[in-house]
Amino acid sequence: MSEPVQVTKHINASSEVVWGLVTDLTRMGDWSPENNGGNWVKGATQAEVGAKFRGVNSNGKISWPTLVKVIECEPPKRFVFRLLGGPFGSVDWVYDIKPTENGCQVTESWIDERKFLLTYFGGKLTGVKDRAVHNRETMEATLEALARDAETVEKR
Repeated sequence: MSEPVQVTKHINASSEVVWGLVTDLTRMGDWSPENNGGNWVKGATQAEVGAKFRGVNSNGKISWPTLVKVIECEPPKRFVFRLLGGPFGSVDWVYDIKPTENGCQVTESWIDERKFLLTYFGGKLTGVKDRAVHNRETMEATLEALARDAETVEKR
């Protein structure tokens, strides 16, 4: 386990616009340098508590599947999904969205609850030795790209 990582970005778009983008996990690959998107599974079609999503991530030539479950869904304020690692722990991805005078503030958090084996083998599988440092960089890039899309939608 490592300390939680948080990145905050002001976006010149409404909370509702940002919420609509962030909760559409099929589009996460449009913004994230590591995630390539995926599909809702087990009958789920959208973000709601209990919905599961199968994604694909990559780092260079290495790719791996993920399975996440939505554990909090409070429009348009808070969205949390958990990477399911079974008995080896989990990781929560949290999006907190707060309205501001000219848009909203988005905080993306990564909360690592992985046990040693998942951390160790995850590093080998993904080619990422320091997941916290890596995630901070990819989270900054994700929020930058999300802001560009959200601000474009807001202008329409």
